[in-house]
Amino acid sequence: MIQKIELQDRRSPCPVACTLDLIGDRWTLLVIRDLVFGKQRFDQFLASPEGIATNILSQRLRWLADHGLVERTQDPDDGRKVIYSLTSKGKALRKILAAVADFGMKNVAETQVGKDYQTP
Repeated sequence: MIQKIELQDRRSPCPVACTLDLIGDRWTLLVIRDLVFGKQRFDQFLASPEGIATNILSQRLRWLADHGLVERTQDPDDGRKVIYSLTSKGKALRKILAAVADFGMKNVAETQVGKDYQTP
């Protein structure tokens, strides 16, 4: 089922604009990237090289969960903590992420794949 972004939050019904309204901010695709490459816990996201602030990370994870891209589950090792994972809808973003990475590698000077983000 498609979860809808509130009408007043959308710029237009254009599919590109609607997708950007969902994932087009500075941090969301980086959080998705981290999930694709196996990060699951809050502290793991904070260790990413971009240095996302804790309040921004909390907001993005909540946004992604509210829109059905990320699932939150209780950590079986520590019930006080949460594990994040991509839903099937979130996994569908892998193609977009791969296209963005491919563009960067081919068209942005000095771009390189970090050791934490190489294909397993």
